[in-house]
Amino acid sequence: MPEASIITPVFNSSKFLEETIASVLNQTFTDWEWMITDDKSTDNSVEIIQKINDSRIQLILSDKNGGAGHARNLSLKQASGRFITFLDADDFWEPNFLEEMISFMKKDNTELAYSNYARCDENLNPVIDDFKADKPVTFDNLLKTCRLSLLSSMYDSQRVGKEYFPEGSKREDHVMWLNLLKKIPVGKPLPKTMAKYRMHQSSISRKKSNIVKDQYLVYKDYMNFSTVKSLYYTANWALNGFKKYSKLFN
Repeated sequence: MPEASIITPVFNSSKFLEETIASVLNQTFTDWEWMITDDKSTDNSVEIIQKINDSRIQLILSDKNGGAGHARNLSLKQASGRFITFLDADDFWEPNFLEEMISFMKKDNTELAYSNYARCDENLNPVIDDFKADKPVTFDNLLKTCRLSLLSSMYDSQRVGKEYFPEGSKREDHVMWLNLLKKIPVGKPLPKTMAKYRMHQSSISRKKSNIVKDQYLVYKDYMNFSTVKSLYYTANWALNGFKKYSKLFN
């Protein structure tokens, strides 16, 4: 079994896919498998992946366009590595990402860890300050703001099992992390910047007003909170989200 499994959903990602692939192939830590699920792309994403001659990469073809959560779940089902981590098809890792994260998790005996990441434009130029991994993450504080980004986080499936994504939610990553943190006491921060997140102009994550209802449903439907409690956490999440990206609006 490989030490690490990388999970990537792909949908019409040809514009940045080759750069993302290069960032994985350039990792200093080499004992990994990469489970890439194509979510019925209509561009040449599949052809780009098929050109790679590396036995560690497994391409999975979804039989429907089910969204990123569905594609990640298909990859997770076939993943066999101990350490699970995620990389979207337009994001980027520095060469030391896997080595530093796995070393940190083993040294600190932690089930979950996350690092800083750079917040960049489409050309990977910094837009605002790096997001800082500066505090431990618990279930309680993750309710108010999602500090865990898929591209800079990792968990130990040998100790906590695999955690799948709810396929009916547009906030599937937040629900997944909350469910994971029901099992473990804390996720630990590694304050090093080893990943780059592309902040597209049309990114749904930047349009907070469009997803307030979806965030409310994280608490109401998936955490089974009362209406009042769900509204309370939605308000906290919205306020913290504005603070997180406030420099974009100055």
